[in-house]
Amino acid sequence: MADVHLPATLPPLFDQLPRRLDVEAGSVDEVIARLDERWPGIHDRLCQPGPALRPHINVYVDRERATLETALAPDSRVDVLAAISGG
Repeated sequence: MADVHLPATLPPLFDQLPRRLDVEAGSVDEVIARLDERWPGIHDRLCQPGPALRPHINVYVDRERATLETALAPDSRVDVLAAISGG
């Protein structure tokens, strides 16, 4: 199972969504699909039509920049980061 780490901005939006969880998935896209099954609407927060990751969402698999198509090993770590901007 992939070890998934989510940004602090997501849990307040979805009831009982932890910041870290294990997800059975073979790709980043499947991770997001599994999360969306349990917490409907999370897919729309992370992805835009296309489908593609939203511009402000960065995903890393085992410390390497990833796309939705990036494959996961059974013990992969997936970090989802939300870019923060300000002035």
